[in-house]
Amino acid sequence: MKRILVVAAVIRREGKILIAKRPAHLHMGGLWEFPGGKVEAAEPVEAALLRELEEELGIAPTAFRPLIRIAHDYPDKSVCLDVWDVTAFRGEPQGLEGQPLAWVRPDELALHEFPAANRPIVTAARLPARYLITPDMISAAERQHWLEQRLARGAQLVLFRAPHLPRDAYLAEASDLLRTCRAAGAALMLHGAVELLQDVAADGVHLPARHLRAESVAGLPPGSWLAASVHDEHELALATSLGADFVTLSPVATTSSHPGMAGMGWSSFAHLVRAAVLPVYALGGMTDTDVDRAREHGAQGVAGITGLFAETGDQS
Repeated sequence: MKRILVVAAVIRREGKILIAKRPAHLHMGGLWEFPGGKVEAAEPVEAALLRELEEELGIAPTAFRPLIRIAHDYPDKSVCLDVWDVTAFRGEPQGLEGQPLAWVRPDELALHEFPAANRPIVTAARLPARYLITPDMISAAERQHWLEQRLARGAQLVLFRAPHLPRDAYLAEASDLLRTCRAAGAALMLHGAVELLQDVAADGVHLPARHLRAESVAGLPPGSWLAASVHDEHELALATSLGADFVTLSPVATTSSHPGMAGMGWSSFAHLVRAAVLPVYALGGMTDTDVDRAREHGAQGVAGITGLFAETGDQS
């Protein structure tokens, strides 16, 4: 089947996202969607975005950037969704085609029924641009202080990675860090097997790449994030088949923690992301200043330890 190119928009205002209900007579009628429509032949995607939002909602976007690009095959059609994050616009959105509209919080998106192709878009709309990873080989008190500083600078999603800690010590510290994150309105991911969530009710689990071939996710609590570390096309496919919500792809650049491992570079990173059907964070040598470059190459954003939430860094 010929793949249909569709542009869609995650429109944000005052902490909420605009969604629209598809008319009953259309394909996937009655489900919620992100506003947008088909890109015409030879039409630039940005031009299609502006046209569709004017025709459907009567608004003119003034600040927007790429968010995610997803290909999906339904039994009766194949689509490619080119999704943009719209953060400012002129006009007041109206359902000019008779479609009901709703402004919802990002965490409420999962309560609405969307077409299957929209699942990664819902995830991307909820995820921040930076995924913070805790440093290893420091004391619990030092890690707590380190985290508090970065939460104060805007960290929203944190991975507690401490592979050198014994299991009991890891779980005890995870409980403390979870309370700290919850107090700051941030989410905490555990690093390891899904079963960790039975002991600490964190917001999700991040699977190391070595777990992708043998890990069972049957015990994943409803509503929990499932993330994974991947390094190549094969591991990306394994994470996708497990139902991961998002991944980190590394190393983009050479890092001090893995000096013998050459970075893949942005070109190879972008090539792998183009085949992905879930949000991807760039990992390996990333800093706050790499967020825009990562997005330009198809990423959700960047992941890292020392380079993120620097005192004078970008807080987007």
